[in-house]
Amino acid sequence: MATQTGTLRPVRQLPVRSALRLNRPAAGWHRQALSAVVALGIADLLLLALGRLDLALYTSAGGLCALYAHGLPYAARARTLGWVVLGMAASVGIALGTAAATDSTVVRVAVAALLAAAHKTVCDATRIGPPANLIPTFIAASCVFVPQRMGEVPAHLALTLATGALAWLVCMAPGLVRPQGPQRHAVARALDAAAAQGAPPAARTASAAAAWRTVLLVPTRTAAATADRGRLELLLVRAGSGTADPRELRRWARALRRKGPLPDLAPTGAEAAELAGAEAGELAGLHGERPGGVRLHRSAPSAGGTRRLPAALRPGSPLLTAGARVALGCALAGWASMELGVGRPYWAVVTAASVFQASTTLSWNRALNRVLGNVIGLLLFAVLLPVTRIGALALVLAALACQFGAEATISRGYWLGTVFVTPMALLMVQFAQVQPAGQLVADRALDTVVGAAVGIASCLLITDRRVSDRAEQALAAVAATRAEAARLLDAPAAGVSGHELGWARDRLVNALVELRETAEAARGEWRQRAVPEERIAEAERQGHPVLAELSRRLDPALAVRAVPPVAA
Repeated sequence: MATQTGTLRPVRQLPVRSALRLNRPAAGWHRQALSAVVALGIADLLLLALGRLDLALYTSAGGLCALYAHGLPYAARARTLGWVVLGMAASVGIALGTAAATDSTVVRVAVAALLAAAHKTVCDATRIGPPANLIPTFIAASCVFVPQRMGEVPAHLALTLATGALAWLVCMAPGLVRPQGPQRHAVARALDAAAAQGAPPAARTASAAAAWRTVLLVPTRTAAATADRGRLELLLVRAGSGTADPRELRRWARALRRKGPLPDLAPTGAEAAELAGAEAGELAGLHGERPGGVRLHRSAPSAGGTRRLPAALRPGSPLLTAGARVALGCALAGWASMELGVGRPYWAVVTAASVFQASTTLSWNRALNRVLGNVIGLLLFAVLLPVTRIGALALVLAALACQFGAEATISRGYWLGTVFVTPMALLMVQFAQVQPAGQLVADRALDTVVGAAVGIASCLLITDRRVSDRAEQALAAVAATRAEAARLLDAPAAGVSGHELGWARDRLVNALVELRETAEAARGEWRQRAVPEERIAEAERQGHPVLAELSRRLDPALAVRAVPPVAA
């Protein structure tokens, strides 16, 4: 599809007040916070008992893996966390090997910058979600500058893997009590968003898309699991239909958050008889059998992050361009900090890596948030410092409290979360060896300013000139997947398999999510053609009814009639 041409938008003013505005706290933030505190706390207290707090950097690398994958069903969470732990261990291994092999600060900064670029590319390609590339970049950059001997690397790496296994267990443990927790909470959030009066359409679309992606990752290995997933899909269909009473949507959301059974919305009476006669017979042979004659489907799973990674590494991929920008910006920030006299300029690398976002406007917001949060965080560190001098236990507890505070506040505003991240990082430095507070604060302040300045300068000078083209491509992809899905729905039922319908639904979900993300990036980039807002909104309005109809056809025994007609 040929891209449309148009005039460039004027350079927009970079916001200040809106960049610092606080949001509502993210639902379920306490699960991430508690998981990280438990994993880190167990490791830190064990090291404290052994008198080896100097090893806390390596155990923190594994323990911080507990921050990931909390929005995924447990089967997908297990796989994702395994890859996170292995990826973290690989980064730590490269960083420690570099630290042992060379004393050159220039080389160490270069390796840290390349690792930051790799983290950015992989996390964006796999859509791992918050905290994305920031944690492995922070750990790897720290490890590059820690004193190291080559013979110590295997033992330190083993500590990372062992604590990563502990983090895996901590994150999987809630599944013993509430095995359906992640998908139920995701659908509950989508129901609340649909019921919210006056909520922006983008917020409802984002919640619905996130819930669909979570639900579609739920395995359907048994009849009971398939039936439960079908009920969750039906709730999302109702939420997207626009016909459900908001009070009823909120009631279903409350029921999902409790431990009781899933809301059973299966049609009854004449409606069930009509479905059984008109649709169940019509779709005979397309689905397997549930006990009792109720039919089911087994759709193909959504494409995983590991399948998207090769596409992200193809020549011309925008993720490769973003990765190159991160590598250059982080290296320049680290070298500039080094020239200004900072002995271990790893925080300049981390700050520059955190600044690079999907667009210039978002990068500016992040830089502003980072600087403000760090300044206030340094003041908090000064307040906490006398408390930490009481003893090693007080030091560990203060660091854990800051970790919890960071996770409790970062969804409200990045700058607010950074207020707690800053003292936590400085306290962790004290685990290995007590250092002069004045020097720590001065180095951290200088690194922050240099990293933010170099990062935002790189974003302003090197803009993504192809983001508008990708928005057009995303629109074309939604149109193509929607047309293919409509073709399958219009075809005689006997000629379409449940496998085909399942894949069509998954492709449409991914296309709608890609459109939303690309449109947001295009809105915030400088000197681009105007984003086709009306066409994007129309594509989403037409795509979601098709998505709902696909789910209705895949689970006819759980279907409802209150679904908008399919737009061809």
